[in-house]
Amino acid sequence: MTLDLPDLDSTAISQEELRLELACALYARGKISALTGSHLAGMDLFSFQGVLKDRGVPRNYTLDDLHEDMKSLKKLFPA
Repeated sequence: MTLDLPDLDSTAISQEELRLELACALYARGKISALTGSHLAGMDLFSFQGVLKDRGVPRNYTLDDLHEDMKSLKKLFPA
């Protein structure tokens, strides 16, 4: 998805900051998972979770999160 925004004063907020703000806001509203938020913010999952914790955003562990965790575990520990 491409999002076109008007030019912002580059001293006000950087592209990276804007991506992080958007990711945190969407995660807080339950619109995206933590993994999707980390990808949107351009950081690893643990760093994104740290940012959420620092901002006081509660963890929303969803069914999608569970499925993502199960896929990761299956890759790490194949039967």
